[in-house]
Amino acid sequence: MERSGGGYRGRGTGGGRGGYRGGGRGRGRGRNSGADPQPRPQAVSGQGQGRAQWSPAHAQVGADQRSGPARGGYNVSSGRGGRGGWIPRPPPERPSGSGGPDGGPRSSPWRPVSASPPGPRVNAPDLPSSSGSTELVTDSAVMNVSKQLASTSLDQERNRHNPIMRPDKGGVAAIATVRLRVNHFPVKFNHASIITHYDVDVRPLEPSRHGRPEKLSKSRLSTIRKKVFTDNASVLPLLMTAYDGEKNIFSAVPLPEGQFEVEYSEGEHYTSRKYIFSVTLVNELKLCKLRDYFAGKVSSIPREILQGMDVVMKENPVTHMIPVGRSFHPTESHPDDDLGGGITASRGIQQSLKPTSQGLALCLDYSVLAFRKKMPVIEFLAEHIRGFNLNNFERFKQNVEQVLRDLKVTVTHRLTKQKYVIRGLTEENTRNLSFPDANAPQENIRVVDYFLEKHNKTITYLDIPCLDLGKNNRMNFVPMEFCVLAEGQVYPKENLERNSALVLKDISLANPQERQSRICGMLQSEDGPCGGSIIQNFGLEVNPRMTSVIGRVIGPPALKLAVPATGKLMKITVDKDRCQWNLVGKAVVEGKVIERWAVIDFSHADHRFRLNYDSFIPKLRDRCWRLGIRMEEPLLCQKSKMQILSNDNELRQLLEVVASRAYKLCGGNLQFLLCVMSRKDNGYNSLKWISETKLGLVTQCCLSIHANKGQDQYLANLALKINAKLGGSNVELNDQLPHLQGEGHVMFVGADVNHPGSHDKTSPSIAAVVATVNWPEANRYAARVRPQYHRKEQIQEFGEMCLELVEYYDHLNNVKPEKIVLFRDGVSEGQFDMVLNKELMDLKSAFQKINYFPTITLIVAQKRHQTRFFPESQKDRGPTGNVSPGTVVDTIVVHPFEFDFYLCSHYGSLGTSKPTHYHVLWDEHGFSSDQLQKLIYNMCFTFARCTKPVSLVPPVYYADLVAYRGRLYHQAMERQSLMSASSSSSSSQPSAASLHDCFKLHADLENLMFFV
Repeated sequence: MERSGGGYRGRGTGGGRGGYRGGGRGRGRGRNSGADPQPRPQAVSGQGQGRAQWSPAHAQVGADQRSGPARGGYNVSSGRGGRGGWIPRPPPERPSGSGGPDGGPRSSPWRPVSASPPGPRVNAPDLPSSSGSTELVTDSAVMNVSKQLASTSLDQERNRHNPIMRPDKGGVAAIATVRLRVNHFPVKFNHASIITHYDVDVRPLEPSRHGRPEKLSKSRLSTIRKKVFTDNASVLPLLMTAYDGEKNIFSAVPLPEGQFEVEYSEGEHYTSRKYIFSVTLVNELKLCKLRDYFAGKVSSIPREILQGMDVVMKENPVTHMIPVGRSFHPTESHPDDDLGGGITASRGIQQSLKPTSQGLALCLDYSVLAFRKKMPVIEFLAEHIRGFNLNNFERFKQNVEQVLRDLKVTVTHRLTKQKYVIRGLTEENTRNLSFPDANAPQENIRVVDYFLEKHNKTITYLDIPCLDLGKNNRMNFVPMEFCVLAEGQVYPKENLERNSALVLKDISLANPQERQSRICGMLQSEDGPCGGSIIQNFGLEVNPRMTSVIGRVIGPPALKLAVPATGKLMKITVDKDRCQWNLVGKAVVEGKVIERWAVIDFSHADHRFRLNYDSFIPKLRDRCWRLGIRMEEPLLCQKSKMQILSNDNELRQLLEVVASRAYKLCGGNLQFLLCVMSRKDNGYNSLKWISETKLGLVTQCCLSIHANKGQDQYLANLALKINAKLGGSNVELNDQLPHLQGEGHVMFVGADVNHPGSHDKTSPSIAAVVATVNWPEANRYAARVRPQYHRKEQIQEFGEMCLELVEYYDHLNNVKPEKIVLFRDGVSEGQFDMVLNKELMDLKSAFQKINYFPTITLIVAQKRHQTRFFPESQKDRGPTGNVSPGTVVDTIVVHPFEFDFYLCSHYGSLGTSKPTHYHVLWDEHGFSSDQLQKLIYNMCFTFARCTKPVSLVPPVYYADLVAYRGRLYHQAMERQSLMSASSSSSSSQPSAASLHDCFKLHADLENLMFFV
């Protein structure tokens, strides 16, 4: 029993800086993003050596701008010396030269560092005051206000900052050079071409019965668009256009503006509906502007052109493949990729257009997801639910409903491509199920009779429920045997069984040679971005060969460890190929003395996985002593059970009892609490939340199965984590970090935001900031964490959080850091402006309030990109076929002008190594490419809990861990709220203030590395 419905999509207006709104509802009218070229500061000689103070007109300084020891952006007090201020001078000439045939530069462009002064925040002009009289505002007053507003807008635009320019032509330092291929495919375009951008509005000719506008799905919009273009092929050529599935069409030829009427039906037995398809011109995208940008003739990147070309490049994959997020996957699964249980691995692609030093490039990468197979629902249940039997359906009913809820299905009893969402199962079985007759509501129609009379279908399985496919409170009961799971439905990898998860991981972690081969094959496939004739019709041509680059391998730093017997520091060198080191016969630099600690054994009631206490504890203590960590006997061992973790009140009582007993035994607070569990459990979240925000207890958790094995490497890793959490130092760099030598202290800051999953529409995002608290070692961190608005990327209290960390640094070291190097994680290129002009300014404003003016460098670290490196020959690769640790690329595939580079700092033992992309937005320290690359690479060796360099600079890595810890806190709070609601008649949502307090770290551990 089914009923069709219509929909309405409102137009709205929108867009703004940077062009059209790719997935939004707005019209997308806008101009090219980016401000006018900023005046470049000029060094002025100075006579003072007094304290430099930051002024609102703070300028950046680059390596090519320094004049002696002068520093940019400072008002200099009187005294002796050579410090000077900056005054603006006219912008320099940009590199000139005509572009190549693809609109890109003939050679790798370079332009000097931009140093745009921030300037003060501009307040809006006061409007004419109102004194309560009825006197009309004169035309001249209105004109004055208009001029003031226009002037304000212009001043605000002038005071916006752009990312700085590359200070040199790239780095030169290396212990080796390697030839690499990069999955960037050069794109040629005709710079004389014009791509026309149109706004699309689709609405029903007649409004829906209930009067409410209905949102049309992307698939329906695409189908309607295709029918309109097919019906009007003489004026609307389908193959000359690309559609983003929402509001925007890009065309290689002019299209007629106006309204087109189209009749559309979901399928057999559906009433057809008429829609009005409106086409309105938005803009003409002249590709010569993109050529001019690559040639260095204009400063702002033409984002609207890039967005339009990106839609064009995705048109063929969108048409022939299944879009999932940012990736595209084939419609059919391969038998070799079957994961069992009705799940299959799908090998797809991810792609994006990137402006690079060689011109425009298509970046294409390999992507693997687990999908539910397209198959009949009953067959899926038989594969997915162990022991499933239709003859005993009642036994499996609850499990079936849980497995199927919210999945999409198509139906086979009628001809239609419509997809339906499963809302659940019917209460009654099909044999007894009925629904009200639409023509005679007092009478009921049996489902069995309806399908026989209406569709000539005899239902086979009468003693199982139907699927409820209803929408908007309208009944739609369909027997399972007529339902097929729709293609392209992602299955969460965390829900896979262990063997299936291992197979998926093996498919995902393709080695470099296999990955390179698959990428090249996908590029040239009929379903890929170059398939069909779409891009050729727009005058685009993709070179099928990957880009060749020369990479440099930076030498690893020397490290410091200690001699176990004496504690004397010694210099060590790392392994040549893997850049790893071992702890055999070595001790940590500073091992803490651990005298006050206790154990809670949650595994005690689990006979199969019970902790062997008498074996594990002596082994752990022995390994700690050999690492220079003096661990005494635990004060007590409290035996408990895993069920306690499911009750927050009982868990808190247990933790308080253990802490109280320990205090009575030693007269002091516990240094840390070792918690042994027999399995992974969601109660871990509550344990961390209660201990770290309520009680101030440092905890270290471990699984009894690993503890009982007692392997030396496992025990050493456990010891490293415990020592770091208590303020010890595991490893240090032997030499000071480059370019930061001198008397002034330096602080490294990392910031990240953790967002809830896409299915979660209400939970807050979690912002985290960490910062170093020691110099020059720079390997101990303090952290701050805050909740903020749902999916809000801008850190709302960034300045305040950083100020807290600076004040703690001052408390600990009796001096504030003179230099701050800030790493920001998790932002895309489109959010650079927010980081630079909002977060950074918020930070400076907070510092200014306490008369504190450090110099700052701001760097974005990105891991969510598709760029990969493939060594060309055997001599260019490491033992696993990957690039060596320390490989850096800062030419050809990087930004045409701005200061960015790719660094692969880790050893890739599995799959294909993914480099981190570092993009410098702001620099008051004048780093050269070599200096900054070496600094970041060296820092990757200081991560506290392993004996190898990590893939991401530690401040960012730690910030990510803290933000994730905040997510665990929120999950624990949600669980507690559900338990409270179930035990009481009413429940209330926490206020913003109380939610903030729930995340506040306890004073006893907020400045410790509790999160490692």
